[in-house]
Amino acid sequence: MEIGDYQAYISAETMMGPNSARILAELLAQYPLPFASDDRILDLGCGTGLTSLIIARETGARVFANDLWISTEENGKRFAEWGVGGQITPVCEDANNLRFEERQFRALISIDSYHYFGGSKGFFQEKILPFMEDDGVVLIGIPGLKEEYAGRARELLFDWLLEDSDMFKSPKHWKELIGGSDRIERVETWEMDCFYKAWEDWLATDNPYALGDKKYFEGIIKPYTCFVGISIKLKKA
Repeated sequence: MEIGDYQAYISAETMMGPNSARILAELLAQYPLPFASDDRILDLGCGTGLTSLIIARETGARVFANDLWISTEENGKRFAEWGVGGQITPVCEDANNLRFEERQFRALISIDSYHYFGGSKGFFQEKILPFMEDDGVVLIGIPGLKEEYAGRARELLFDWLLEDSDMFKSPKHWKELIGGSDRIERVETWEMDCFYKAWEDWLATDNPYALGDKKYFEGIIKPYTCFVGISIKLKKA
């Protein structure tokens, strides 16, 4: 995908943190999803739906855009205005209690949200895996802790994130948390390359949360954190 194709949709109103479009672009560049129109993708923690729009246009698949904080009415109106209302279904459910059909999705994508709900061992197997098709793909991009600072999140990030510091984990730790299953073929985690550009886009806005983050960028965010990429490939039946 070309990030420029979506520049008109990227704004202080649609971003809820570092530019999710850049995080998604890096994941799709490494793991393209050439899907058909009857394939289904779950965008878990879609926020204002910016990532859902991109997923729909880049893959051609049917997208279910789920977010706990944004109503189906608000996102549905936005999708209609963007011309993708017929391709994207807005959903508003807790990731711990999703109510989809078993093995409904060929892919799941989660940008800048999985760390809020998926940071316990066994979560993936219990709460996510049942909804995934065999041979499916899961792509996750989330903020995390650089590998060399593993285990020191609270010490290093507390002034910025307070109690939420514990959500930031290293790529190796995330691989351990995802864990294994007789349905999982492989799990890969890494420090993503889009860190500076994604943060630069966010900090350039006048969003009050961005202004708060700006105070901590040089002293805490930049030296200690990264974006963690996670790719999970499921086995064929």
